[in-house]
Amino acid sequence: MDNVNKPAVISVAATAAVCIAVTTLLVLLGGLAWWLWGSERATQWDALRPLIVAGFIVWGTALSLLTLGFMAFRLLIKDKVSPSTSRKRQPTTASERETAYVALKKHLRSRYGPFWRRNVRLLLICGDDAAIEQLVPGLQSHRWLEGSRTVLIYGGSLTSEPEREKYAALRTLRRGRPLDGIIRVLNKDQSLTPQLSDSDLRGLEKIGDLLRYQPPVWLWQLCDSDWLQTGRKPQPVGITLPARGSTDDAAARLAELLPQLREQGLSQVAGNRAFDFLLRLAQWFEQGGGVRWKNALAPWLYGAQQRVPLRGLMFSLPDAVDEQAQGSRESVSTALPPHAVTFSDAWQGILDDRVRGRRVGMAWEQTLALAVMAGIGLWAVGMTISFVANRQQIVTVADKAQALVARPAVTDEQLGALHALRNDAGRLQQHSRAGAPWYQRFGLDHNPQLLAAMLPWYGVANNRLIRDPASDALRQKLTQLVNSPPNSPQRIALAKPGYDRLKAWLMMARPDKIDAAFYAQTLQAVQPAPRGISTGLWQSLTPDLWAFYIAELAHQPGWKITPDAALVSQSRQVLLQQIGRRNAESTLYENMLKSVRRNFADLRLEDMTGGTDARRLFDSREVVPGMFTRQAWEGGIQQAIEKAANARRDEIDWVLSDSSQGVAADISPEALKARLTQRYFTDFAGSWLGFLNGLHWQPASTIADVTDQLTLMGDVRQSPLIALMNTLAWQGQTGQKSKALSDSLLKSAKELIHSDSRPAIDQSAAGPVGPLDEAFGPLLTLMGKNPAGQVMAADGTLSLQIYLTRITRVRLRLQQVASASDPQEKMQTLAQTVFQGKSVDLTDTQQYGSLMAASLGEEWSGFGQTMFVQPLTQAWETVLQPSAASLNGKWRRAVVSNWQSAFDGRYPFAASKSEASLPMLAEFIRKDTGRIERFLTQELGGVLHKEGSRWVVDKTNSQGLNVNPAFLKAVNQLSQLSDILFTDGSQGIGFELQARPTPQVVETTLTIDGQKLRYFNQMAEWQAFRWPGDTYKPGTMLTWSSTNAGARLFGDYGGTWGFIRWLEQGKRSQLDRSRWMMSFSAPDGRTLQWVLRSQLGSGPLALLQLRNFTLPGQIFRVAEQALAESMDDVEMNGVK
Repeated sequence: MDNVNKPAVISVAATAAVCIAVTTLLVLLGGLAWWLWGSERATQWDALRPLIVAGFIVWGTALSLLTLGFMAFRLLIKDKVSPSTSRKRQPTTASERETAYVALKKHLRSRYGPFWRRNVRLLLICGDDAAIEQLVPGLQSHRWLEGSRTVLIYGGSLTSEPEREKYAALRTLRRGRPLDGIIRVLNKDQSLTPQLSDSDLRGLEKIGDLLRYQPPVWLWQLCDSDWLQTGRKPQPVGITLPARGSTDDAAARLAELLPQLREQGLSQVAGNRAFDFLLRLAQWFEQGGGVRWKNALAPWLYGAQQRVPLRGLMFSLPDAVDEQAQGSRESVSTALPPHAVTFSDAWQGILDDRVRGRRVGMAWEQTLALAVMAGIGLWAVGMTISFVANRQQIVTVADKAQALVARPAVTDEQLGALHALRNDAGRLQQHSRAGAPWYQRFGLDHNPQLLAAMLPWYGVANNRLIRDPASDALRQKLTQLVNSPPNSPQRIALAKPGYDRLKAWLMMARPDKIDAAFYAQTLQAVQPAPRGISTGLWQSLTPDLWAFYIAELAHQPGWKITPDAALVSQSRQVLLQQIGRRNAESTLYENMLKSVRRNFADLRLEDMTGGTDARRLFDSREVVPGMFTRQAWEGGIQQAIEKAANARRDEIDWVLSDSSQGVAADISPEALKARLTQRYFTDFAGSWLGFLNGLHWQPASTIADVTDQLTLMGDVRQSPLIALMNTLAWQGQTGQKSKALSDSLLKSAKELIHSDSRPAIDQSAAGPVGPLDEAFGPLLTLMGKNPAGQVMAADGTLSLQIYLTRITRVRLRLQQVASASDPQEKMQTLAQTVFQGKSVDLTDTQQYGSLMAASLGEEWSGFGQTMFVQPLTQAWETVLQPSAASLNGKWRRAVVSNWQSAFDGRYPFAASKSEASLPMLAEFIRKDTGRIERFLTQELGGVLHKEGSRWVVDKTNSQGLNVNPAFLKAVNQLSQLSDILFTDGSQGIGFELQARPTPQVVETTLTIDGQKLRYFNQMAEWQAFRWPGDTYKPGTMLTWSSTNAGARLFGDYGGTWGFIRWLEQGKRSQLDRSRWMMSFSAPDGRTLQWVLRSQLGSGPLALLQLRNFTLPGQIFRVAEQALAESMDDVEMNGVK
């Protein structure tokens, strides 16, 4: 019982450290208290020296007394009581262990040096005594064994309660990492049952709590052998597990161990048949041992992984298997020291492992002690550094100030010393405002006191070097201005900087009006370098000195001057005659807004549409500043403008103000009020326009989503649009005033007198009545709240109510489509009315919304597009996109497929001997009756229309549709070809040919469908042709005769397209809009030429452009979803 309740022993080092720390803290606190209240915070070295010496004396005396008291306690009291107590009872087991661990510590220090903790591994061996004795003989009796930089410590059974004294003593060996591992030994008859695992884990957790450190754990299974295996070379047999390992990892590692066991086991059996341990172990694993170990390790790898990290599993035979081996070991052990041990190769797996455990909890005693000692030490060092820094700063500043005042000469040295002292003052001011640096604190900061003591000394030198010369220079410049001849160029030139000079001079007498930057800039142009100071040094240092002087003027009343009142009055009179100045309105305006800004919150979209779900329709991340609202105008801005306008004249411009003299009319209170009001409402309108034009409409991809949006939009009680418009109408009437009755009567009288000159449209009728009418007027007109807008409205039917009624009508129409038995067919029927040019509610409402957006004007373009155009455009796209895909399919079935079957791979669409049927081509491209023309007219009459011979897109009805440019290009090409091929109504192309002479060519004969052109170098004439010709043998043949040979055949091109094939062989160059030079190279190198003149366009040459021509299969470019819906519809129609 005594051992259990025995308190932990406190080391001598810890006791000494605590005593030193406490003594130092007490001495420092006492010295600081004496310095604060006993010596009136003196900073002179003569006053501080006795205090520091006394502190060291007290500190040394206190430590000496504590040391003597501790020694007396140990020698006279404790050491005399302890022996008698020990004689009365026998030494306990705990004392023996502590003695053993002390001996172990001494042994390790003597063998491995003072840094043995880094080089030696400490392993705790736990388990049954018999198992421990089989694995490490002699460990139980010796308590610890050491060898190969490894110490094995006897841990005993894990089922018994761990002894606190034992592990407290063990923890003193190496506090940071008491153990490097724990080995749980299982004898050959033990199996790792769940009950045993739970008991072991609880014991290991208790050990970890006592050590405050949880080392990795190894399980060592001792195996059995039916015969002796003396002489077998041992080797490490086992597995290591990763951190956070699982039973699957254990099973995988055991499976990887089998090949090694078989290989090494066969090798050992080959040398000696008795060495079958590895082979039997491999067989046992293969017959289910691995699975049993996997199940047995489950409690260790799942529940206990957070507390007890299982590192590995080892297998070996007992270290003593028979009496003979035991005897040999005893004989060997007699040659070793008492606590020595040698490790076989079976231990290498554990000895070589360097995985560390984890700390359990926090060593709060040690942490607290270290923190307290570190805090005391840091505070002591900080006070010392702070004392030295503050004293050095005080001495330096005092020396500078005294030296500056003691030598009153005007030299570069004096100016530099003044600037250095100014820098010290600025640094002290910064430290007083923001706090001194850390090395000047610790209760010794003297920056405010030093600044207050230094500034009077600085002022003496500053007045002599800076203030008085600056005042004299300004007085001299103002005297020159006053004495200059009136209206002379000299006065005009002096008046421009004269205002700034008068303002700077008055600042030196009125600290409440100071502007440091302005003052320094003005004096740079006024005061030159005085005699005795170099110009460069003056220009570099004085701006900062001037700025510091004028900035400190409010805190140093003794630095002010008393200006000459007569000179000030004369200067004001001169300046008021030359220029009319007023206070900067921008500064006044910004200050006015700042004073109101914090009182009014910014308006978000939710605030403008209170009680409605605006995010379903439109959204915006912007806000309207709270100072630009009607609440701000009525609650603060209007009063602020009135206050600024009614302020005294010296507040408008205090420099030129004089109670006995008026100022210019443009700085009167009325003019100031008008300008501030106009500027405010300009910014007011700009803020609202910026917010409203930044709104964006929420996208909707299905007709159900569009219908929901339109339903919410047209709901009178829940419509976010109506709520927003009501908010805008209320905000847009900010500042409106009703016209007085007298003004109306006066205007009517004027109209009666000047009735002849009365305009046809009175632009001033009924308004304007508010400052925001120009910006919000169009919007108020749509809502019927602007009488002036009704006079100038181009279309009185435009109103928000009518628009919402039309929106409701469109929504009902879309709901009919959505609720139909076949919504897809109903939607296509609705879209066909658009494609075919028939008016529907959707089209009319979309045009009405576009007209409303346009009526708002350019400033409201973004808002108008979002609120009145995009909702219908989105609905339009939802209806037309799927129908457009369906129309593409109809176009492919009705036209493109027949076109491809008729012309693909045929001439002139491809270089082929097969020729396209010219009548079939006419069937497709003929005007009015052609298949393509009929399809476009009947199916796309509302989307496409003809302008001349070209098809163009109708911009109104095609909104939301993306017409394929390739389609337009193709149909326009065929339309132009139709004009050429059917110029006179019948099928055929008329053109003329004129042969051109060629050197050494006697005659050429060209036959086109029976029409012959013979040329033998006579006068060239035009000959008319028509293709195709009226003959039963169509074709084109060209022959030519030269001076060296008879008639020769150039080419014979049979068939209807023979003429086009012949044209394709030649080279053509355009001479003008209707003529082309056709050149053909003969086999002998000569060039045969004809001039072709067409009746329309390029004539037959237009057919050459059909090469590689394909008719696009898409009229509209549609999204993939709409295309898929269209293909599904096509398949359903095919099934039907």
